[in-house]
Amino acid sequence: MATRKKTGRKPSPRKTAGKPRHAPVRFEEAHLSSRPIWQGSLRLSLVSCPVALYGATSRAGNISFHLLNPETKNRIRMIPTDPDIGPVERADLVKGYEISKNHYVVLTDEELNAVKLETTRVIEIERFVDEESIDRLYWNDPYYLVPNEKGGTEAYVVIREALAETGRIALGRVVMHTRERLVALEPRDRGILVYTLRMADEVVQPKDAFSDIPAAKPDKRMVEIARKIIEQQEGAFEPQKFVDRYENALRDLIRRKERGEKLVTAEPVEQNNVIDLMEALRKSLKGKAGAPRRKTG
Repeated sequence: MATRKKTGRKPSPRKTAGKPRHAPVRFEEAHLSSRPIWQGSLRLSLVSCPVALYGATSRAGNISFHLLNPETKNRIRMIPTDPDIGPVERADLVKGYEISKNHYVVLTDEELNAVKLETTRVIEIERFVDEESIDRLYWNDPYYLVPNEKGGTEAYVVIREALAETGRIALGRVVMHTRERLVALEPRDRGILVYTLRMADEVVQPKDAFSDIPAAKPDKRMVEIARKIIEQQEGAFEPQKFVDRYENALRDLIRRKERGEKLVTAEPVEQNNVIDLMEALRKSLKGKAGAPRRKTG
């Protein structure tokens, strides 16, 4: 009878039926995108240089969910559908602006391209202002503006240094996601930080939002106690000490579900919303109520 030749290799494990084994759940951290959001030129008068714009923040690590069929666990596909004729090809769709109920002005890609502004390709610095003169209501999203070609680095550094020495914020415009945005440029480390600014017609004025709040003055003693509480909790801004506790709870839930744990739902805590404001302030000042604890993870 033939014998099997020994090879010194361990026999491969037999496949067993059951659920497929997956790698542990991993969540991404913030990182610079590999592709720029916008590419063009930065121009100050007759000086220009090629640049690229990257998001300074990332939502890659945020928890997001897909819609699944509960029976098959297959991901659901969203198919464009005409209410009269049924599913249609996405590539055949056109853009339309509704001028009245069910009446649209249809625009072709050629017509939309015809109205493109120079700011689709150039950020031209138009004005220099003090940072304090820009109301924080108008600050929007941050971006990193970096040189896009080695040959333009010198002009880029000149503009950066001029901004740093004058202590001014440069204002310009750029078209992003089909919208022209006002942008603020400021020097940061070896580069330039760009913030999109909201236009005036996008900002709801405080007087409109707070118009229903009574103008009556509060009790001076209560204000004094509240001021002392504020002084007790003063400190530096340390963003690493603040975490998204709900996001962390979602991550923990996903890991536990992936491990097959049976979860128990906690009973909701009843809160008494009727309080003696003065007594609550005094207890807070004495430390009986205690400041909310902040996670440092």
